[in-house]
Amino acid sequence: MNMLHCFLLFSFLGITHAQSFHNFMSCSQTPYPDLCFHFINPNHNVPTTDVHQSYNITRFRNSAIRATLNQAMVAHHHLLSAMDLASFDDDDRVKSALIDCLELYEDSITELNRSVMNSMRANSIDHLTLLSASLANHQTCRDGFRDFGFSSHYLNNIIFPHQILSNFSKLITNSLAITKAAAVTATTSSNPRSQRLLAGSFPKWVSSDDRMLLRDTTEKRADMVVAQDGSGNFRTISEAVAAAAEVRKGSERRFVIYVKGGIYRENVVIKKTLKNVMMIGDGMGETIVTAMKNVKDGSTTFRSATFAVVGEGFIAKDMTFENRAGAEKHQAVSLRTNADRSIFYRCSFKGYQDTLYAHSNRHFFRECHIYGTIDFIFGDGASVFQNCNIFVRKPMENQKNTVTAQGRSDPNENTGFVIHNSVVRAAPDLKAVEGVYKTYLGRPWKAYSRTVVMRSFLDGLIEPAGWLPWAGDFGLKTVYYGEFKNSGGGASTMRRVQWPGYHVMKTAAEAERFTVESFLEGGGWIPATGVPFANGV
Repeated sequence: MNMLHCFLLFSFLGITHAQSFHNFMSCSQTPYPDLCFHFINPNHNVPTTDVHQSYNITRFRNSAIRATLNQAMVAHHHLLSAMDLASFDDDDRVKSALIDCLELYEDSITELNRSVMNSMRANSIDHLTLLSASLANHQTCRDGFRDFGFSSHYLNNIIFPHQILSNFSKLITNSLAITKAAAVTATTSSNPRSQRLLAGSFPKWVSSDDRMLLRDTTEKRADMVVAQDGSGNFRTISEAVAAAAEVRKGSERRFVIYVKGGIYRENVVIKKTLKNVMMIGDGMGETIVTAMKNVKDGSTTFRSATFAVVGEGFIAKDMTFENRAGAEKHQAVSLRTNADRSIFYRCSFKGYQDTLYAHSNRHFFRECHIYGTIDFIFGDGASVFQNCNIFVRKPMENQKNTVTAQGRSDPNENTGFVIHNSVVRAAPDLKAVEGVYKTYLGRPWKAYSRTVVMRSFLDGLIEPAGWLPWAGDFGLKTVYYGEFKNSGGGASTMRRVQWPGYHVMKTAAEAERFTVESFLEGGGWIPATGVPFANGV
């Protein structure tokens, strides 16, 4: 690590010039030191030494994550108590938001426990991913109440008193800062190449058969077949998913569900326990999963998804996911993924506002079609969209189109959206009236929103300013919005916004940070699936 990197790292953690490199890893240098001292094992809150630096940093990081895990369990226990819904006057909106929170905190407990249990085997990127996902879960719990107009006061004082949510979010912030610092230290104290190879090791479910399955999925090769005409094992996708969960019983081998062409009117959930499912259809526009849940009709944004994926290692190919609620219903999700290392290949996502919810963890989208109006690619995932077609639809009157609304809320999260070698253009319904509605590449949903568009074709519908504020100057100094060597009528950066957080990248070296390899460590998990990808700029 050079001196500039040391200075930037120490400055973020609040370290003075008088403090040495070897004693920065203690509670006094975290963003919330009082909370750190209160919750973390005092025996682990010690300065590092030259001899035991790596061990002490790992111990301190694990102690911080354990404290965060314990607070997640406190919040979860409180939620279970709060599910006595009589005290909330049987308000269905509160019930709906509470059910989301319960699931989200259960997921955080699982993820944080996984981070602790794999403290020595997982690399720092994996830990940052798990912590970032837990923070996204926390934010989504809060957002569910906001969907229905409940105030922060109601949430913090009626639903979650005693600073339960505040303590949890601050402990995650501390853990992210510590983990990020540990990652930098690990890079300088070991062979960088060996670190990369560890990070890129193949998951145990990977097999050469995945390539064959993607090229030629037939009924004989699939574990289950779904067909509306009764010619398969099941008539609905949900029935097949339920049966797969029963058959697998925790198995992590690849499991293939072939969905024949047809319109499947159902809401589908791939639960966290159902890992490494591959679902293959007969093509975009042929195998269609469609439903119409939405916020206006009583679902939270999180729960409105037509198709939701939580189980790690999910792959979908040749399918369409649609929410047909319409623009007038506002938030209505077609697909939500919070499944780590999930891949969507030659899939279509159709909706209006909030079409594609890249909620959390790492995702790769290749040769997909994405349709929408407002914030239609959103969430707090680390997601790369490569060789995709992004179609902007006609919104309602007096609305502006925004392609992305990335939800990174902490500077140490490893999340963001990368649109690479793709096309952004008007859908047919907007093309006829393109000059009536303004379209932007994105706006900052959260303070540290991060989106990069590189080597893509941006048609003339993109406004010269490129990016739209969320509210006043919120996030304009802390976002990272970048563009690199785009083309088309909307690609000129001459009249782009002048925000401190906006960047025109000049060199390939700058853009390299946002490639599949650097941003997702995709070289370690995408090749064996057989999905094509470009690893570099």
